[in-house]
Amino acid sequence: MSHDGFFKNVEKLQRFGEAMSHQLTAWTEPGKQRNRIDQLFREVAEAGSEIATALLTPETWRMSTEDIDRRIQHLLAGKNLSDFGTDSFGYSPLDVRKITPVLEFLYRVYFRAEVHGLERVPEGRCLLIANHSGQLPFDGAVIASALLLDRNPPRMVRTMVEKFATALPFFGELCYRCGQVTGLPDNCRRLLEADEAVLVFPEGARGISKPFKDRYHMTAFGHGFLRLALQTNSPIVPIAVVGAEEQTINIYDFKWLANLLGTPSLAITPLMPLIGPLAMLPAPVKYRIYFGEPLTFEGDANDDEAVMATRVAEVKAAIQRLMNQGLAERKGIFI
Repeated sequence: MSHDGFFKNVEKLQRFGEAMSHQLTAWTEPGKQRNRIDQLFREVAEAGSEIATALLTPETWRMSTEDIDRRIQHLLAGKNLSDFGTDSFGYSPLDVRKITPVLEFLYRVYFRAEVHGLERVPEGRCLLIANHSGQLPFDGAVIASALLLDRNPPRMVRTMVEKFATALPFFGELCYRCGQVTGLPDNCRRLLEADEAVLVFPEGARGISKPFKDRYHMTAFGHGFLRLALQTNSPIVPIAVVGAEEQTINIYDFKWLANLLGTPSLAITPLMPLIGPLAMLPAPVKYRIYFGEPLTFEGDANDDEAVMATRVAEVKAAIQRLMNQGLAERKGIFI
């Protein structure tokens, strides 16, 4: 390694140490730390009790086999599937059926999701636009679970995911089989023209990997989703996710190591020195999902960036209002 490279790495480690020190200082602010710790202990105890009760009484939350099969049969009746039960992207409702118990556990037990405004998701083509956070994309799984398990009739969400995820061995194939698609504009357009419900996180990797100190402050939105909405005449449903920001605490993003590994980011969490990669597993926070009224836009999909920015800002503001509502209504992080 050259001297310049060595000193650059030392500087990065120094910045990491400063970030950790700043976070620890904030957590130990005199007069507030005791109350925060007491509140968190109470919340964790209550959440643990809820999870334990659910595990002991699965009949109170587990959907019957008949009901799950009925929902899957509804998906199988979709006009976009071939005689083999798959579409051109590899999506298969029968493969979704295999992972439904896992989705149901995460949705109803682990994250104890509370959903508002699900009836606002229309039939036919639509873009579901949400804030993104949590280091790992459990927010997308919870949104999809809401439409699959609680909406009548159910809808399969087709999420635009990072190229990195779909390129992973085994996991990439699972993504395709369960309806997720590499986040390319042409893929999104094809799905919308086939009248699918497409979930897009316009913040992308910037949102999911934001540091804990920036929680519930959305990063910049890309404009591509708005151009696609205009191009395909698709309504936009704004969605706010409250809870995911606290599932994994990111105190530093090791960008240079992430680049070396070929990942969008590499979060360093407080517990990582003790338990390693297991520190990336989400805490059992309580999710709150808010679906807003659909927004429709008119105009030319090829308008300049300034015009698009105004429309995108309207969508972002709608999500922020829903997010503020969720933050005001929740009693705590875990309850």
